[in-house]
Amino acid sequence: MNAALAIIVLTIIGVLLLGLRARAGKDMDLEQWSVGGRGFGTILVFVLMAGEIYTTFTFLGGSGFAYGHGAAAYYILSYGCLAYAISYWLLPPIWRYAKEHRLISQPDFFARKYDSPALGVLIALVGIVALVPYLVLQLKGLGIIVDTAAYGAIPPTLAIWIGAAVVTVYVMVSGVHGSAWTAVAKDILILTVVLFLGIYLPLHYYGGIGAMFAAVQTAKPGFLALAPSGESPAWFVSTVLLTSLGFYMWPHTFGSLFTSKGERAFRRNAALLPLYQLILLFVFFVGFTAILQVPGLKGPDIDLSLLRLSVQTFDPWFVGVIGAAGVLTALVPGSMILVAAATLIANTLFRAAHAKADDALVSRVARLMVPVVALVAVYFTLRGGETIVALLLMGYAFVTQLFPSLIGSLLPRNPVTAQGAFVGICVGVATVAAVTITHTTFGTLFPALPQVVKDLNIGIVALVLNLVSTAAVSAVTRQRAAYA
Repeated sequence: MNAALAIIVLTIIGVLLLGLRARAGKDMDLEQWSVGGRGFGTILVFVLMAGEIYTTFTFLGGSGFAYGHGAAAYYILSYGCLAYAISYWLLPPIWRYAKEHRLISQPDFFARKYDSPALGVLIALVGIVALVPYLVLQLKGLGIIVDTAAYGAIPPTLAIWIGAAVVTVYVMVSGVHGSAWTAVAKDILILTVVLFLGIYLPLHYYGGIGAMFAAVQTAKPGFLALAPSGESPAWFVSTVLLTSLGFYMWPHTFGSLFTSKGERAFRRNAALLPLYQLILLFVFFVGFTAILQVPGLKGPDIDLSLLRLSVQTFDPWFVGVIGAAGVLTALVPGSMILVAAATLIANTLFRAAHAKADDALVSRVARLMVPVVALVAVYFTLRGGETIVALLLMGYAFVTQLFPSLIGSLLPRNPVTAQGAFVGICVGVATVAAVTITHTTFGTLFPALPQVVKDLNIGIVALVLNLVSTAAVSAVTRQRAAYA
């Protein structure tokens, strides 16, 4: 066993033990398992929400997107900052309502706000469909990390199975408590590694960050600026808008709000997390460094840029440390996704079919759903070929369709009816599915339009159709209710 593999194996064992230990002294009923008994303080809420930033999407996808797409990668930096600013006003009223009504999942919130169990079921289905590619993203990244960082000693397929098994075990035992405590370890390690790589690698190969940018600009003129078409300013702005609105619509992120013991944690996080987001710059620096040092990566292989450069630069033991950090970026968010998906299935879908089921039975069903969801994700991981960023953008386009109905529910006089919310979400999700399957863009739909319009993120079409459908159906159903 080489040094890199030994460090990665020890990290995986450590994650399993820490995740199992997290349940000590707690009676794991459904509320404890899914939302931590609503007892997490600022630090644990912070690391749970920061888990949205530092996933395999960041570690591999961020550096890979910088390597393959240049300045377009800065959308990753931008949308999180905008989402955190929005969260200052958005999250506290959600938390207050959830605490008052003892809600434990995103579908619970919508179903209670709109007095519509059917809407809750729809939200659960949308959430599950969106979470599967997000979990696939983590497992795909895990396979890449272990295979490359361990110098091929463990094939990616075996790494995916091992990672899925480890996270399944501690999630079944400890639920969100395991996710929270392993997230603390992940953030400490990943921040250290990312800062070091982002500073050292440009210095080592170019003499500094400025010299690195100069070398890339010389070799690939215009690569460090947004393109005049395609990934242009119009694409950038529309993608940042779409993803920032969907940031807190992910079921596992939405559910993590319910773990807090107070609403002040959200306002503190809204101030701190944009600074934390700046660490992403160092991930981009690694990708830019790799452009001239590891040339020729194409398609999904761009996600290998950080690891290929690390293997070529460092001794095996340090490659193992980098690989260990990458493993944590897969396992910790993966555990949060499993908790959320299992809770959606058990607490919404199972309850809808078994109205008399008590919390103890629902809790058992939630635990049993964890390995089922993990197996489905492994299946799609082993069959899929999309890049990490492409997977995430597809999931974002789905969950963003929930945003209009959420905003309506928080207004003093909600203009959206349950029927309007239901139809709007269905129209938006159906549009996303259609454009994803057919690989449609604004350019293919409207070839005669100006380039600035053709470059808009196609997810905007789905959101606009969602808004129009929501408004129209809500107006009709309100009018009928008034005459009834």
